Amino acid sequence: MTKERVIELLAEHLDVDASTITEATTFEDLDIDSLDTVEIMMEMEDEFGIEIKVEDIGKTVGELIAHIDANKE
Repeated sequence: MTKERVIELLAEHLDVDASTITEATTFEDLDIDSLDTVEIMMEMEDEFGIEIKVEDIGKTVGELIAHIDANKE
């Protein structure tokens, strides 16, 4: 469930087709800038009830999903 929700939130925020985002997709591939990063982190924190720091995000969507799964209650 985390994977699907993370991909859905990213797709909505970036206005891209969710089917183009996989766990191997990098944030560089998504062309995410620093403002996007902060906004996405805040959305993920609200959605999953955890604190996320920039260094926790990793380089891929899969790394972000793994961090969320490891820290959500």
